[in-house]
Order: sequence, then structure tokens, then C-alpha cells
Amino acid sequence: MANCKIVRIGNIEIGGPKFTVIAGPCSIESESQLKNTANSIKASGASILRGGIWKMRTSLKSFQGLGEDSFQFIKKVKTEVGLPLISEVTDARQIEELANVVDAYQVGARNMHNYSLLRELGRQPKPVMLKRNFSAFIDEWLKAADYILNEGNDQVILCERGIRTFETATRNTLDLNAVVYAKKHSSLPVLVDPSHAVGISELVAPLCYASAAAGADGLIVEVHPKPSEALSDGQQALTFESFDQMMRQLEKVLNAFDRGLNHA
Repeated sequence: MANCKIVRIGNIEIGGPKFTVIAGPCSIESESQLKNTANSIKASGASILRGGIWKMRTSLKSFQGLGEDSFQFIKKVKTEVGLPLISEVTDARQIEELANVVDAYQVGARNMHNYSLLRELGRQPKPVMLKRNFSAFIDEWLKAADYILNEGNDQVILCERGIRTFETATRNTLDLNAVVYAKKHSSLPVLVDPSHAVGISELVAPLCYASAAAGADGLIVEVHPKPSEALSDGQQALTFESFDQMMRQLEKVLNAFDRGLNHA
């Protein structure tokens, strides 16, 4: 395995011996939703908060995120709960707008090939999590990361989020081969997004355990107080209770490999 680069989101080190769990809603819907979720995931052992401010959706009619209307309460919640935040950037113009709101940028699967966006993210200092496109070869994914690295930003994390195959029973197919391969052929930390990979909440926890066993550096998991009422991707979000149960079992898996959780 290649020597892993340490990437820091807030005061959390990703890529070291500890396993990092990022969790939160697909979309930030309100201050109360974000604060309740942040408090719950932190109590369960997650160390970084996720939440979409702008959302890139297949349908124009789908919820596109709160945008700048959420900036003030997001900063308030981050301070009160004490968790750093990662959020997706969908346009190069959003980088500067989000600079004082987020602690790390996420590049979604659809933007993995948006090389002008990747270059711009490489010219700023905040960490960048690069999701693999659902139709991308592993080599294309690693080469996309080079667009960020080449501009001077070495704080890059890879994220496997499932690929499109002939199988239709689940949203995508989680490619754990890619996790193992990337860990051996890249020095970048590798996270797994089981929520987008499977798209079915009851299947998320087993994929979390499998990802840990495969040697991933962490997870990014969708959690919502009331998934049935979520404005986006509720079908794959864990409840507070199911997330807490998953985290308890995850620690047992990690202990079997002499690893522990990164705590905030």
C-alpha cells in the first residue's frame, strides 16, 4: 500500500490510522434540521458534518438547495456543535462564495470530468473530496485528481460512490475493487459513499462494514431526522437511531483490524 497522504478537514486527520465518518443530510433544509442532525451524528461518533447547500439534480423540478440563504445559520450551527462541514460545489463561481462557510469542498460524480472546476479548486487551499463518476474508469478518476494536485493543492481525498452497471436492483454498484486499487496505487486517502452506491437505506450499514474491512479511510453517509420527509434522497438516508446502531457495529469491525474511530 502506498504511503497515505494526511488530509485535514478542520482538526480531523483523514488518511492516518483512525477511521473517519462524515455524516449528515443530502440537502440542508433548515437550521433546526441541520443542528439536530449535527448533534446526533456527533454523539454517535461522526467527526465531520456533510450537507448540500446547492444540489445538482437530474430533474430541474427537484429541490436545488437553499443556497446563500443558509449561510448564516450554517456558520452558527458549525460553531455551536463544533463540527467542520463539507459541501458540494457545482460551479467554479461558488468556490469563493462558500469559502467562509465550508471547511472542505466536495466534487460530485457529475463534475468529476469538469476539469476547469478541478483546476480552480486546485488554486485554493481548502481540502477537496473528489467523487468518482458513475461511469468512470479508476484510471480516469485518479487522473481527474491530478488536475487539482497539479495546481498546488495537495489536500485531496478520493471517494468511491458506486458505478453504473447492468444491475438495476440498487441505485448503483459499489466498487470495492476500486477502493483497494486506489489505496495501493495512489497516496490519497479513499472514502466510500455507501448511501449513493446502493440507494436503499436498509443496505447501507452492511456496505459501511465492508468498506472498513476493505481498507477505506472512512465513510460519507447520509443521515436525516425524518427520511420519509427529506427533500432529496430520503430513500437512502439513515435515521438517527439506525446511524447510531451502524456506528456501534462499525467500531467492532474496525477493532478487528486494530483501528479506531476519529472523534471530533
